[in-house]
Amino acid sequence: MSGYLVKEILEHVRMISWELLDDVVEAIIEILRIPAISPSAGGRGELKRAERLQSILSGFGIERVRRVDVPDERAEGGIRPNIIAILEGEDPSKTLWLVAHMDTVPEGDMRLWETDPFEPVIRDGRIYARGAEDNGQAIASMLLVARILMELGLRPRVNLGLVFVSDEEAGNKYGLEQLVRMEIFRKGDEAVVLDYGSPDGSEMEIAEKHMLWLKFTVRGVQAHAAFPHHGINAHRIGARLLLTLDEVLHERFHEHDELYIPPTSTFEPTKKEQNVENVNTIPGIDVFYFDCRILPKYSLDDVLSTIREVCGRFESIYGVRIEVKEVFRWDSPPPTPPSANIVKKLLEALKISRGVDAKLIGIGGGTCAALLRAQGISAVVWSTLDGMAHKPNEYCKIENIRKDAETLAILSLII
Repeated sequence: MSGYLVKEILEHVRMISWELLDDVVEAIIEILRIPAISPSAGGRGELKRAERLQSILSGFGIERVRRVDVPDERAEGGIRPNIIAILEGEDPSKTLWLVAHMDTVPEGDMRLWETDPFEPVIRDGRIYARGAEDNGQAIASMLLVARILMELGLRPRVNLGLVFVSDEEAGNKYGLEQLVRMEIFRKGDEAVVLDYGSPDGSEMEIAEKHMLWLKFTVRGVQAHAAFPHHGINAHRIGARLLLTLDEVLHERFHEHDELYIPPTSTFEPTKKEQNVENVNTIPGIDVFYFDCRILPKYSLDDVLSTIREVCGRFESIYGVRIEVKEVFRWDSPPPTPPSANIVKKLLEALKISRGVDAKLIGIGGGTCAALLRAQGISAVVWSTLDGMAHKPNEYCKIENIRKDAETLAILSLII
């Protein structure tokens, strides 16, 4: 496609995106109004949200829409739904996949919200709601790019596949992992996962760190707080263990790689379970968690060996028993090469549509792209985001919905 023709098409894309934007904003507000929290986080799953999204896709005139339901007895309806919509391209032997997730994390501390997190509010060009940025903006941009192409009668170079998955926030078991097993994605396909970005759209993620979530259970001896010598305070030992692990892991796995943000491995103590309900009891058990994001140059087995070495020393010194459980483990696949077609074409589309010279980066991990890369699918992660995911008063900018859709429309025509 000549540069002149692309520029002419871009003007039409921009005009029609403005005309269609209100309809898409209305649609995403309807979607965000429906909670879609994982059962593992106390929610009922994504079924109601998926049903509404499916109806919206059909109403927009997208004919090839398919739902893949994965059984999960904990969720509403006993299923976790995933939606696939296809716009046929000039070359149907290959598909450019756009990927977003329907689920959200819980709202967190309600006292920190200025609005109801599940009653979206538009203010100052932003949509405020839980899931507005993570990942509602992506869903909206994908709906808009499909509408743009259909309204202008433009056929993408290859099939354009829209994938809306469940369970991204809790490990992908009931979402993209199942679609990968079903071989939905074929050799030669490429993907853009709309789940990370910078405020100006200039960062394109091509690599992710290893991920390791660990649960530590320290077992001591419960006793009356007035007679601490009768017990072994698991809480005190757990606190010492937590701080020791924090120090040892950062010292031993200290190398930098400037591709990644941040450029080091991270070992973060996060969740803490309740031990005793009353103040005057020495806890006999202490449970805490670590979220580890580790540079691929290190082996997760080496990290675990170091952790078990530290725990063994604590057991010998303090007379406690320590259990280390892998809650989640992901050995990251090789990065998408900078020379990959999807990387070069998205860089080109950004330059054409936005005048942006994007840079290639790696992140801490946890997007759907890693699962696709593990199957040999060239995948990048990109969006235009303010970094509001999982925060109180989460929002997305309506302007970013439009700009990202325009860039993806150009990408679909030059891929």
